[in-house]
Amino acid sequence: MAKPSIRSVLARQIDRPDMVVIAASRIGFLAVLVALWWLASINVARNIIPSPAATLEAAGRLVSDGALQRALFESVSIYLSGYALAIAAAIPLGVAMGGFRLLGRTLEVYVYALSATPRVAFIPLIIVLLGLGGEAKIFIVFLGAVMPILINTYAGVRQADRDLVEMARSAGAGRMRIFTAIVLPGAVPYIIAGLRLGATIGLINTVVAELYTAVQGLGGLLAIYGNSFRMAEYFVIVIALAGLGVIVTEALRYVELRFARWRRQEPDSKV
Repeated sequence: MAKPSIRSVLARQIDRPDMVVIAASRIGFLAVLVALWWLASINVARNIIPSPAATLEAAGRLVSDGALQRALFESVSIYLSGYALAIAAAIPLGVAMGGFRLLGRTLEVYVYALSATPRVAFIPLIIVLLGLGGEAKIFIVFLGAVMPILINTYAGVRQADRDLVEMARSAGAGRMRIFTAIVLPGAVPYIIAGLRLGATIGLINTVVAELYTAVQGLGGLLAIYGNSFRMAEYFVIVIALAGLGVIVTEALRYVELRFARWRRQEPDSKV
């Protein structure tokens, strides 16, 4: 067997960089961002853009007095509760809409209409019905996260490979077997994409909920520090929210990789 050429090896490495290269690239890009941040803090008034060192000092103060941990716990609790409810409601409904054509055609117009409506429009009604407590915040997060998951799940089930379905049918497979062995595995990438979008919008809605209802959590600290122009502390909260978003999206990426391996290992003889 001929040995692969250096050019082909380099091409494969470029197409599929290993984890060390990816980590080094991310760290390098982060260093560039911090340098740009530092330059901006020098050239703009410090009461608008604090330096990285001032932000780090503010983070130390917030951690030492426990304010950051308390706010983070409150926000994460609201966020995960609303997001979990959105997953529990959206995936079964999306699967049902995709699996039963009449149900999907009946409900899809209402789903798309609700998806196109700004969620902020519902906040006054939610406050009237549920008050300013945790229930209202959880429902606001749920309302933001549920639509992307539902729409992507519905689209994924409807985009099942017709050729595979026909082959399975001709081999004598029943509807349930086809659904569980072909339709659902094929919908997994769509569902994961919906989960990512839902996670992002749910996190945004968490901050919105904390700003519009009882001022608590990370959103509450954003309002307090922004109104008092304590920009170093404000940047700490923004970075904490960005870090939370990275953790959630990377966790979903891990889930996606696990499902991708499961789909590759699934034998064709199952159908």
